[in-house]
Amino acid sequence: MDEKIIKEALLKGERVTLECKRAKAEVPKSVWATYSAFANTIGGLILLGVDEDLQEKDVSKRFQIIGVDEPSKIITDFWNTLNSDKVNENILLDSDVEVVNMDGVQIVCIHVPQADWRAKPIFLNGNVYKGTYRRNNEGDYHCTEAQVKAMIRDSNADGNDSILIEYYGMDDIDPDSLRQYRTEFRQENSTHVWNQVDDKTFLRNLGGYTEDRQTGKEGLTLAGLMMFGKGLAIRDRFSNFRMDYLDMSHLVGDERYHDRLTYDGLWENNLYQFFRIVSPKVQFDLPRPFKLEKGGKRNDDTPQHEAVREAFTNAIIHCDLMADAGILRIEKHDDRLCFRNPGLLKLPVEAIYRGGNSKARNPKIQNMLRMIGFGENVGSGFPKIIAAWKETNWGEPQLLNKLDVDEVELVLPVPNTNSSAKNATVNATVNATVKLNKTQKKILYLLHDNKNATYDEIAKQLDIERTTVWRNIDAMKKKAVLRRMGGDKSGYWEVLLDIKNVD
Repeated sequence: MDEKIIKEALLKGERVTLECKRAKAEVPKSVWATYSAFANTIGGLILLGVDEDLQEKDVSKRFQIIGVDEPSKIITDFWNTLNSDKVNENILLDSDVEVVNMDGVQIVCIHVPQADWRAKPIFLNGNVYKGTYRRNNEGDYHCTEAQVKAMIRDSNADGNDSILIEYYGMDDIDPDSLRQYRTEFRQENSTHVWNQVDDKTFLRNLGGYTEDRQTGKEGLTLAGLMMFGKGLAIRDRFSNFRMDYLDMSHLVGDERYHDRLTYDGLWENNLYQFFRIVSPKVQFDLPRPFKLEKGGKRNDDTPQHEAVREAFTNAIIHCDLMADAGILRIEKHDDRLCFRNPGLLKLPVEAIYRGGNSKARNPKIQNMLRMIGFGENVGSGFPKIIAAWKETNWGEPQLLNKLDVDEVELVLPVPNTNSSAKNATVNATVNATVKLNKTQKKILYLLHDNKNATYDEIAKQLDIERTTVWRNIDAMKKKAVLRRMGGDKSGYWEVLLDIKNVD
């Protein structure tokens, strides 16, 4: 760390990855909650010897560098406590703690990395449920029991989907789903010895059926039930989990969507059927350039179609199937495809972009899909998506680790095939009077004056929660009064109506 980097960080203000604390001669007690929070979220920087005036609205004036009196003592005390039973694990290196000279005084800088998924949760005072913290824009907060359990599940090197689901057996398998899968398996692996075995043995070989040798209990695994189970059996056991597909492209008038696949009794609500039904729908409007293979056979597949299937596969294999109120949700819009799954990223975002490392929550399901031709190995899936999109001028894929809702979203920009209808909607909106609530009006006025404002900046200026900002912006986008141009980092907001028409 150096003075320039620290001052640049301070100009952006305290946020998810920065915490400033006043400290003169001792380590503040609140440091340990921040250590836990940063380690359990995406890492961050703690600055000791920097005071913050919470009442100051001007970020450039909010922080005062006051320094510490005895940096060597503070560092020694910090290491002593870190290596005691105050925290369950020390994840820092010597180089993560250093003294930096600033404005004639010394401050202590502590870099806390994101903890490895196998080490989480990082907690305090020997109590995993009361001593585990995470980070959001408002600071450090106690994790809920559900969040702690999710981290504990994720720390399992064998994944989550091989567990035995007691009292669920072959009678809970949808025969049509398993038969369709076995047909695909046979086409992909025509000489495989598994083609000759009965359904129960086939499932056992796939990891969909298991036996506990110690207790003698046997039955479906989580993977077997969720992939091939009857919808009623799945809902009885995992009523918290849902699958949802929404096509919100080519809308006309007041339509909210024109195609939806949800729990309506018309299909067996398992992951295999969801994948098979939705996959063609989500790829339907992608451009298919004319291409002939050897022998004159037309090939309609493209790297972009493969990438979309990869994105869908990733959403399934990284889905936390046991999350509270989890929804595997696929959305199709005129200008983008969105793949959402419950559960935060197990690996840092930069590691996922690099590729070469895969830590699926559901490795058994991953193998089931791979055996019929879907999904890459050893972490090459996301780089494959990036590479496919680089061939186009559609925009950059965005991978969002949404800490506020414990969800991951992958957004793939696509060509807008409904631009004329959209322009008509925009023109009608511009000349119409639109009713917005008070919060939406404030957000709209702010974005009218500052089109580059971020969710965090809006939340801070209006003194509201970030989730409130997101919810109201989403509502205004659906009303066609606001739209996002470009990506999250390099894009901007476009207000689509005359402010005078806001009611």
